[in-house]
Amino acid sequence: MIGSAWKKSIKLNAKNLIGWRTKRKIVVFSVDDYGNVRLDSKEARDNLDANNIAVKSPFPGFDLYDALETGEDLEMLFEVLRSVQDKNGKKAVFSPFAVPCNPNFEKMSEGGYKEYIYELLPQTYSKLSAYYPTAYEGAWDLWKEGINQGLLIPQFHGREHFNLKVFEEKLEKKEGELLTILKNRSFSRVPAGTYETISISSAFGFWDFEEHTRLKRIIKDGLNVFEKVFGYRANHFMSPGGWEHPQLHKTLKECGIAYIDTPMIKREHQGMGKYKRTFNYTGKQNELGQTFMVRNVVFEPIHNSGVDWVSYTIQQIEAAFRWNRPAIISSHRVNFCGHIDEGNRDKGLEALQQLLNEIVSRWPEVEFMAANELGDLISSE
Repeated sequence: MIGSAWKKSIKLNAKNLIGWRTKRKIVVFSVDDYGNVRLDSKEARDNLDANNIAVKSPFPGFDLYDALETGEDLEMLFEVLRSVQDKNGKKAVFSPFAVPCNPNFEKMSEGGYKEYIYELLPQTYSKLSAYYPTAYEGAWDLWKEGINQGLLIPQFHGREHFNLKVFEEKLEKKEGELLTILKNRSFSRVPAGTYETISISSAFGFWDFEEHTRLKRIIKDGLNVFEKVFGYRANHFMSPGGWEHPQLHKTLKECGIAYIDTPMIKREHQGMGKYKRTFNYTGKQNELGQTFMVRNVVFEPIHNSGVDWVSYTIQQIEAAFRWNRPAIISSHRVNFCGHIDEGNRDKGLEALQQLLNEIVSRWPEVEFMAANELGDLISSE
């Protein structure tokens, strides 16, 4: 037990040894996957189960509970965020790393699933409002309300949350499992592709460097439609899966991205299955002057891993503050959504409420910031 506790202490502290420092107690919530359609409904999930389409994610919650955030999801989240305030009177804030586009399931069906067609997020909400009015009517207006009130400050998570190359190859082959998933207006439990270097959910994964020509076009289009959907230009980027190649950073820079979330130790694909490891830290800059941000706290309360997530997250924040580092908390939308199972959302929001209460109680001098606001602070010094 002593050895285990020692190893845990080393791990908590080691990831904070290098990086931008401040005496201020700054807390950021960087929450991935907002705007992304995964499971359409409980009925869709049941249909996938009936067709023996198995859970593919190593974290089953993604394939069991993750669905586009409903109006009630947002209202209840806002209530929790508004329940606390920092030393400046600011409420807690989420930085949703969001996608502005989803598959247009209806048009793809009409065309015989011959090609990928996307739609913008407000259109997705409009359709779901017709299918499930109780859940989705007015939800997009709540999104805009959350942005206007500073409770949500979305940033760019890619145009969509899947790899278009793999997806199109599966469409061309008319893979049965994929077609069943699409007919259920979902994009969950999709089988892996044939490329060992490309996860289906990794939008910017690749095999050959030539693929970056298209990936750059996707980034440009994605950031343009992000602005159209959310009403402002994103300046912070987190790649789905976190594995984009630096080849894309110039395009991101040209399109307004100043800050890039990245793993501390990144296994960087160099093409044709060859890799190299790079080391990153919060405040590190690339040759283009973009600032890297490394999340140093994890909060995933619905993952049934035997972890007391509130206690563990507080320990991680303590370690960050011990080393004069901001606490950048990594989480996912699935922890706070209840369209499939309200109990899932209730569990996640209860843990979030406890966490926020503990933060403001333990550190009354805390400051809540959006991810890009922290980026602005770091780049100003």
